[in-house]
Amino acid sequence: MRITELRSRISDYFSDPATYSKDTVHSELGGRTVEQALEDGLEPGDIWKGIVAHNPAMPAKFR
Repeated sequence: MRITELRSRISDYFSDPATYSKDTVHSELGGRTVEQALEDGLEPGDIWKGIVAHNPAMPAKFR
């Protein structure tokens, strides 16, 4: 997955994707936000898996 696809998926599900990416800390990403995880070099696909794990109520069509 590319960063653009990750950002697109985040935008599809979250009403304020920029705030979500900057402010929501995920234990699944080692206590980092999406933006921090990207800066630290985590793969976008692994970040998306962390987002899905962090949001277990996410409907299947967004996973």
